[in-house]
Amino acid sequence: MTAIDRLVIESEINRLLATYVHNLDDGKIEENAKLLADTRFKVGEVVVSGQDEIDQFFRSNVQHHEDGTPRTWHALSNILINVESATSAKAVSYFTVHQALDGLPLQPIVTGRYVDAFELRDGRWRFTSREVQPRLFGDVSKHVAAPANASAE
Repeated sequence: MTAIDRLVIESEINRLLATYVHNLDDGKIEENAKLLADTRFKVGEVVVSGQDEIDQFFRSNVQHHEDGTPRTWHALSNILINVESATSAKAVSYFTVHQALDGLPLQPIVTGRYVDAFELRDGRWRFTSREVQPRLFGDVSKHVAAPANASAE
């Protein structure tokens, strides 16, 4: 694999990472469920997989406000992508979620890490696993909804 091949793969993976957080902040649940359709998605002890389960997870666990969004702004940083082969890669990145609403001034509400795996299938890079590892918490009362209705591992 050439350096150019690695850069192209890293660019495509970076686009997947960014697409996910843009979809979250824009309230695009269906788009993220489709993006993660082939993914084992883990948050804490909750594990869901497949487009329908992931769609339901977001609808049940993230508050969406009058404008149809969670009123959040996700920032990704410290992105490390490890291209393992021409068809597989892994990544780890940090996230910081800011939120602002009436009665909740702009503030960071949670930080953590995404641990991801990807594969090239049918000519397209896809998530195969995503583990969300929250680390530091602020006021998530306007972000997190009811506990997940999914089976634990």
